[in-house]
Amino acid sequence: MLKPAYRKDESLWADVLQQSSDPDQFQLWWLGQSGYLLQWQGQRVLFDPYLSDSLTKKYATTTKPHVRISERVIDPQLLQGISIVTSSHNHTDHLDAETLQPILANNPGITFVIPEANRQFVVDRVGCTPNFPIGLNDGQSTTIGDFTLYGVPAAHNELERDEHGQCRFMGFVIEFGSWKIYHSGDTLWYDGMVDVLKPFGVDIALLPINGNDPARGVAGNLNGQEAADLGKAIGAKWVIPHHYDLFAFNTADPQGFVGFAAEVGQPYRVLELGDRIILGT
Repeated sequence: MLKPAYRKDESLWADVLQQSSDPDQFQLWWLGQSGYLLQWQGQRVLFDPYLSDSLTKKYATTTKPHVRISERVIDPQLLQGISIVTSSHNHTDHLDAETLQPILANNPGITFVIPEANRQFVVDRVGCTPNFPIGLNDGQSTTIGDFTLYGVPAAHNELERDEHGQCRFMGFVIEFGSWKIYHSGDTLWYDGMVDVLKPFGVDIALLPINGNDPARGVAGNLNGQEAADLGKAIGAKWVIPHHYDLFAFNTADPQGFVGFAAEVGQPYRVLELGDRIILGT
């Protein structure tokens, strides 16, 4: 029995369409794993969507089966009016052709933001033209309409760079209006991380909590305690956990994170699949 979504497919999309375009508020939906949909003034940004069963199919007959434990939140064919979509790195749950190809096809004005180091890999996997994605490195930014995205390093498990010194794993801080959201991608805590992030004055930090267990055979992430501590250290107004409740072998109980956040006094919100947070002035 798969964990049900709070809202999914047409119901979720109806909720997106019904939300106010009030300039003093924005909405953020969790799409599962590390995927989020941000809406502000009717403009929409997707972070790292994974909305298929491609990994479950790929690993079905291997020693590392990716057994899904939750419902898919939304058919990517339903996603319309998307201004920006990101991929933080090349792992399929953050760069999925079965998810991205219909999104790119159905949103002709979309901008695709990636780590510059991954350009050729992204082009080959998604099937787009080489100059289509906008590539960033850490310390770089790009402005797309009313949104500015800043590239920050991620360690999954290392701060890995290509031969040109460009990050293969990244997070993004997105600034719009008076708000800033940090989407971590996949990352461990690395030296200097707080110094990189604290100056942004992040309102919401979207952080993984599934931890780093070498027995899983995959690269690791922050655990619940580290996510709570990192949010506190960078002064995030809210932490929203992600990267759990998708695959049986690589998940975590968000209540552990909740306990650690309470201990350190870090405000948080745990979203149900397909649920949203609305924040405003």
